[in-house]
Amino acid sequence: MTTSPPVIAAANPVAPAPAPRQRPPVFASEQAALQSAQQLADTWAGDAVLRDRERRLPWAEIEAYSDSGLWAITVPRAYGGLQASAWTVAQLIATVAAADGSLGHIPQNHFYALEVLRVGGSAAQQRFFYERVQAGERFGNALSEIGHRDYRRRSRLERGDAGWVLNGRKFYCTGAIFAHWIPVQAMQVIDAAQDPVSVMVFVPRTAPGVTVIDDWDGMGQRVTGSGSVLLENVAIDEAWIVPFQSSFDSPSTIGPFAQIIHAAIDLGIGEGALRATLPFVRNQSRAWVDAGVAQASDDPLTLQALGNVELRLFAARALLRRAGSLVDAAQQEPTAHTVAAASVAVAQARTLAHTAGLLAANKLLELGGTSATFAEHGFDSYWRNVRTHTLHDPVRWKYHAIGNYALSGVLPPRHGAL
Repeated sequence: MTTSPPVIAAANPVAPAPAPRQRPPVFASEQAALQSAQQLADTWAGDAVLRDRERRLPWAEIEAYSDSGLWAITVPRAYGGLQASAWTVAQLIATVAAADGSLGHIPQNHFYALEVLRVGGSAAQQRFFYERVQAGERFGNALSEIGHRDYRRRSRLERGDAGWVLNGRKFYCTGAIFAHWIPVQAMQVIDAAQDPVSVMVFVPRTAPGVTVIDDWDGMGQRVTGSGSVLLENVAIDEAWIVPFQSSFDSPSTIGPFAQIIHAAIDLGIGEGALRATLPFVRNQSRAWVDAGVAQASDDPLTLQALGNVELRLFAARALLRRAGSLVDAAQQEPTAHTVAAASVAVAQARTLAHTAGLLAANKLLELGGTSATFAEHGFDSYWRNVRTHTLHDPVRWKYHAIGNYALSGVLPPRHGAL
């Protein structure tokens, strides 16, 4: 654990997220966006091991990422955006995650916040925040809290003498350190006689009272910056408060949209692990031939293991594509049944991407042998990244929801983890 973590605060920022250098372009097509993602991923892959080993937060890479226009691809056409499909977003995330699991993960909450805004934001809020994103600004997150066994949020949005005031402490705040705005899940106390309601507060990262603490020290996803956010008497403009609880009271795609991105992260890391495995095994084969030993292509166990990984990753990608089409359909017509079908399909993709990603990372080390554990290769980062990310929310509950839906037609619960 870092003994004295750097603090990124509004009053004295150590490494503030710089303003965009220029307005990012709007892609002419979803294919053009994916081509841009691949080009960026190719440039980032070479330094991924060094960033992970030395825990270099990817400031320059994040600037290039959002400057490319990729962080704005889900902005609706009505507001001048591309309105990319869920499948395109998933492909984007998987492409980048294959090169660097952390870079694949960082924009997840940005896209999640955009979906919350699309579902629950007012026309004025959508117009304002879509414009900010199209200008190159980024959303982070301050949703989760630790230290309690229940899932109730302790962060409070209450009326002060001069208006709304926000207080709380958050953790697992992926993307907050790089963000211009930090969406915060909080309980809004409207009337002391009523129960508070859950809202999403889009807080300027430089607002007085906001402190971002880089205290994330997970064994994997090391450069996601998923540390803490401290909120102390932060003055909140009413225009920044977006309904959250009410967006789950009726059918919406917030949950499946969030989860399809998490599935894409696991898939991408697994595909990156397989891409690292194949040339390594081929090079070993050449060395064995030179030494007079049979090559790996003659070993049926090696071929079986590679075939198993390839098949499971292929199947996970196919399920992810199917899930994307159902999320898109549910966005167009959000009913109890369309949202349930999307949620179950995404859960299926997520569970398979979970097991396929872990399998690919395990087999990279297994087939590579002792040589694959050398620090110079950085192969361990695939396992550490996918193992860490697959713990994000328990897949065992996804199996439960899938089985209940298949057996009894029970619609899954509506929340952000399904």
